[in-house]
Amino acid sequence: MSSLADRLRGVIRPRGEGGPRVEGGPAGPPLPEDELEIDRRGVPSGAPAAEILGGDLRDGYMVVERKYSPGHRHGRMSVADSLPSSESPWGALGVLLDGAAPRERLVFIDLETTGLAGGAGTCAFLVGCGWFDRGSFRVRQFFLSAYAGERALLDALREVAGDAGTIVSYNGKTFDLPLIETRFLFHRMETPFAGVPHLDMLHPARRLWRSDEDETGGSGCRLTNIEAAQLGYVREDDVPGFEIPARYFHYVRSGDARPLCGVLEHNRLDILALAALTARAAQVLAGPPDGATPREALGVARLFERVGRTDEALTWYTRAEHGRGARADALRARALLLRRLRRYADAAQAWRDLLGVR
Repeated sequence: MSSLADRLRGVIRPRGEGGPRVEGGPAGPPLPEDELEIDRRGVPSGAPAAEILGGDLRDGYMVVERKYSPGHRHGRMSVADSLPSSESPWGALGVLLDGAAPRERLVFIDLETTGLAGGAGTCAFLVGCGWFDRGSFRVRQFFLSAYAGERALLDALREVAGDAGTIVSYNGKTFDLPLIETRFLFHRMETPFAGVPHLDMLHPARRLWRSDEDETGGSGCRLTNIEAAQLGYVREDDVPGFEIPARYFHYVRSGDARPLCGVLEHNRLDILALAALTARAAQVLAGPPDGATPREALGVARLFERVGRTDEALTWYTRAEHGRGARADALRARALLLRRLRRYADAAQAWRDLLGVR
C-alpha cells in the first residue's frame, strides 16, 4: 500500500515535472518563466503573499480591498457616471429581472477558479465583490491562501452576500453562482444567495450590444469585448483566463504570489466593467428611445415584449426601424407582435414596409 507521501506526490507534481496535476485529471500546463516576469518586476522574491498582493491575511484566506473614487475612469465612464439616480435607483433594471424591481443594494460578483469544468473538485480561490458606497465604488476580494481556509473564506463572503439586495454577475447563472453554492454545500453551510434576485448581465448584453458578427457565431459577447466596444476600455497585459489556474497552482506549489498580482487585477477589472455596463444598460432602459442606437433599441424592445410591456416594445421597435443595421429585424418583430395583438391592419403595413411594397 502506498504511503500518504506517495499519494500526495501523485496529486501535485514536483516543480520540474510540468506543473500541478489534480488526481484523476490531466496535468496542468507549466507556467512559462517569461510570463511570470510580468508580475515580478520590483517585487522582492521572498516577500510574503499579503505584502505582494496588498491584502490582510486572515485564518487561511486573505482580504484585499480597493476603493475607487467618483472621478475614477474606466474607459469613457467614470464611477460617478455609473451611479444610479436618486429618484429611482436601478429601477429601470426591473425589465431584466422579469419585471421585478431590483432590491437595493447591488453586489457585483466574479470568481476565479481552479478550473472551468465545474463539479465538486473545482474551487473558487478568488471571490471578488463590488458595490457602490457613498459615491465611490468598493471592491473586496477574498483570496484563498490555503485550502484549509475555505470554510472561513465562505463565512466572510456570507457577511457581504447577506447585505446584498440583488446579485449581479456575468454568466453567473451558468457558472459562478452554482459553483460557489456547491462549495457552501460541500462544507454543509447554508448558501447566502438563496432567494436573492440575480441579474446575469450576459443575457442583456447579448440583446443590447451583440453585433452582426456575433450572430454568426463570433465571441463578441465576452466581457472584455463588450467592455472595449461600449466603454472604450482596452486592457493591456491582461492575464488570459486559461492561464489563471496555472498561476494559482504555481503559488500553491512554491509560495510565490507574484504571478497572482495580475490575476487579482484581472478580477478587479472584471468587476469594474460589470458595474459600468450594468449602469450603461440602466441608462439605456430609462432613457428616451432616441438616445439609443438602433441595435440597442431593438434589444430594449425585445426585453419589453418579453415582460409583456407591449406598448413600450412597439415604441422601441419603431425607433429601431429608423436606423441602419436593425431595420429589417425590427420591422419583422413589430409585425409579429402586432399580429399577436390582433392589430392585423398595422401588422400588414409592417410586412409591406419590410418587403418594400406600398
